Amino acid sequence: MIEFVNKRFWFFLASAILILVGAVSLAVTGLRPGIDFASGSSLRVEFDQPVDQAALRGTLSALGFNEATIQRTGTGDYVIRIREIGNQEKNDRQDGLKTAYGDAKYEFNSVSPSVAADTGRNAGIAIVVAAVFILAYVAWAFRRMPRPFRWGTCAIVPLLHDVFIVVGTFSIMGWLLNVEVDALFITGVLAVVGYSINNTIVVFDRIRDNMLRTPGKDFGALVNNSILETFTRSLNTSLTTLFVIVALFLFGGTTIHNFMLVLLVGVIVGTFSASCIAPQLLVVWEKRNWGLPWASPATREP
Repeated sequence: MIEFVNKRFWFFLASAILILVGAVSLAVTGLRPGIDFASGSSLRVEFDQPVDQAALRGTLSALGFNEATIQRTGTGDYVIRIREIGNQEKNDRQDGLKTAYGDAKYEFNSVSPSVAADTGRNAGIAIVVAAVFILAYVAWAFRRMPRPFRWGTCAIVPLLHDVFIVVGTFSIMGWLLNVEVDALFITGVLAVVGYSINNTIVVFDRIRDNMLRTPGKDFGALVNNSILETFTRSLNTSLTTLFVIVALFLFGGTTIHNFMLVLLVGVIVGTFSASCIAPQLLVVWEKRNWGLPWASPATREP
């Protein structure tokens, strides 16, 4: 039998290292903002003839927009996001596209620094509000358990842990691979929040059921059995989700790459935290014991 609970110190240590590395990266390099979080311009183009997206990207690179984000709409038009440019440069780039593809309908829009700041602030507020509602819901769902607020807190802390690791990972990828964060990044983070709390609730629900069936059993052993009973289900669910994410990352087009990366990192970290962090926090809170490996066996035992 795998002793998840007795290894809680090592799980906490691994999480602490990941968080520390992410924090250092955020402090040194920060995140690489996309146009949604930095001032920029967007161009909607309706071509008279079908245009291949790869060819369009090559044309934009030749015009000096290597960082351009290209999104194909359902009607076959393109929405192109580029850095902020002036009116003269807009005209020059528009003339370059006309030379390459002939006449087309062009519609320029600009994202001002104030709008970008509002987007970032609203994204942060959305995550905080989601966390508050999840805390309230978990506390209500486990209201028949002793100290239900404790259960809600032990669900929220790993959730914030997952979000921070995802953000730290993107900070590192922004530094090494020039990966930018945009509105889809926020969508992905919120999806990770939902996925992570779902896995955690599955484990917590099994812990609650086992507590009701065996009320006198040692809490650490009960939590460990509950993790084992749900681990296969959580692992299988995560693997099937990862298969879809990898397929979409490879074949879904460049416009959703960052979104898929968020989900990829989030699903992996969320699966880890649901079994290795959230229930271990319940044990630590109940036992006042972090499971330090240098402690005596009697002290270390949950």
